Amino acid sequence: MNKKIFASRYQVIYLLGKRPGFRTLLCSDIKTQQLVVVKFIVWDKDFQWQNLKLFEREAQVLQNISHPAIPKYVNYFEVNQPHLKGFALVQNYIKAVSLEEHLQSGRTFSIEEVKQLAESVLEILSYLHSQQPQIIHRDIKPSNILLTNRSGNNIGDVYLVDFGSVKTLAAANNQTMTVVGTYGYMSPEHFGGKVIPTSDLYSLGATLIYIITGTHPANLPSKNGRIQFEQLINCPQEFASWLKRMVEPVEELRFSSAKAAL
Repeated sequence: MNKKIFASRYQVIYLLGKRPGFRTLLCSDIKTQQLVVVKFIVWDKDFQWQNLKLFEREAQVLQNISHPAIPKYVNYFEVNQPHLKGFALVQNYIKAVSLEEHLQSGRTFSIEEVKQLAESVLEILSYLHSQQPQIIHRDIKPSNILLTNRSGNNIGDVYLVDFGSVKTLAAANNQTMTVVGTYGYMSPEHFGGKVIPTSDLYSLGATLIYIITGTHPANLPSKNGRIQFEQLINCPQEFASWLKRMVEPVEELRFSSAKAAL
C-alpha cells in the first residue's frame, strides 16, 4: 500500500496496525506536510454495521472536542478504490509508545510515575466528562494510553487514544447500549450493559493496578467482585486505599467523578 494516495491528499508511509475490518496507516498529509494517522473501516468479510456506527460516532465526537492530550481530528472521508472500500478517519500523529508496549518490554514504573500517570488521565477524563452531553471513553486500558518525552522520574507527556468505543451519556440513556470494552478493565455495571462516567475511573484504576503488580487485572484474585491486589504491591497505604476506591465494584462507593478522584 506504500506510495498510494487517498483523497488526493494522504500518501501512505507504512501500515501501523491491522485487525479484522480495520486498517491503520501512517500517512503524509500532502496539503500540510504533516504526519497523520488514517484509520480505515473496510468493506470486507469482517465488516459489521455496528462497527461502522461506532466508527462514525468516534469521528463525530473527535470533531467536537479539543484537548492537547487527545490527537486532533483532521478529516473523515469515504474510500472507493479497487483495493480498498470503506471510510477513513484522519487524526494528527503523535510519536509515542503505548503503555502496553512499555509493560510488555519489561519497563517498570515508580509509584511517583504511576501517580503522575493517574493525574494526567484523570485530567483528560475530567474534560471529557464535563462536555455536554458527557463523553465516556469506555475503553481505558494500557494500549490506549500513549507516553512520550519521559525524563528522569517524570512520566512525560500522556495521551489518550482510540475513541472507537466512546459513548455520550445522552445517547446511552436513550437507546440500548452495545457493550464495548475490554475484559479485566470493565466495571461491573459496564459489563452488565450500563455506562456511567465513573466506569472510566474503574478502568483507569484497573490499569494502574496492572502497572504496579505486573499482572493483568483479569488474572488477579477477586473477592466479592473486588480485585485483590494489596498483597502484591509495595506502596503507601493511602495510595492503596485510593486505588481500592477507584475499582470499587459498587458504583456508589467509587469516587463520584474524575475531579473527585483528582
